[in-house]
Amino acid sequence: MMPALWVSKTGLAAQDLNLTTISNNLANVSTTGFKRDRAEFQDLLYQIRRQPGADSSQDTQLPTGLQVGTGVRIVGTSKLFNQGSLQTTEQPLDMAVNGRGFFQVLQPDGSVSYTRDGTFHLDSNGQLVTAQGYALEPAIVLPAEVKSLTVGEDGTVSVVVAGSAAAQVVGNIQTADFVNPAGLQAIGNNLFLETGASGAPQVGTPGLTGLGSVLQNTLENSNVSTVEELVNMITTQRAYEMNSKVISTADQMLGFLSQNL
Repeated sequence: MMPALWVSKTGLAAQDLNLTTISNNLANVSTTGFKRDRAEFQDLLYQIRRQPGADSSQDTQLPTGLQVGTGVRIVGTSKLFNQGSLQTTEQPLDMAVNGRGFFQVLQPDGSVSYTRDGTFHLDSNGQLVTAQGYALEPAIVLPAEVKSLTVGEDGTVSVVVAGSAAAQVVGNIQTADFVNPAGLQAIGNNLFLETGASGAPQVGTPGLTGLGSVLQNTLENSNVSTVEELVNMITTQRAYEMNSKVISTADQMLGFLSQNL
């Protein structure tokens, strides 16, 4: 009975962490550019009491053996980078990547982070920045008295200023892609950092070499499916209850032994 208690304990711990992952997905159902997480389970080591394939006699072998599992754990959480739905807005500084790729954002320490959140703003210098004030990389600075702003699907940023009828190009937005986006490190604020697992960023012009195009007046919604997460939550709850039932049953068996022996 004691091994059963410890095995079910690992099940409770794993399902608790799984529920935390699901709750984080649901909490970010309205977060722009958010990518849902999926918990990945893995069974623990086995106690091999009879080796499969061992000789049971001179001419016969054990077909299965006796292997006793010791529980389960969550070995990792993976980000699922499938495209979220695109929502049209009336804000010219709202942008979305339609396809693969990330906007590049300059961190205060000079490093580059990456985001799918295209909710940009202007700072006091007319530079495009995120909601935290981090500058878009490469920098896009708009001149004073801008009448209209246009961002092409290839990232070309052009403006029309007061007193002029002709548009002028003020910069080009470049996006980055990774061989393994799931290997990026999420640091909050809708930002990711490059890691050894993600590979080096492949920077290029949007719409070329496999990179998605940039859409102006558009934002990418979270790719969290509320219905799917609620179903996962119910499944997790039932799994937690079953592991709790194992603990209760093992406790009753131990109680029977202690009272009758």
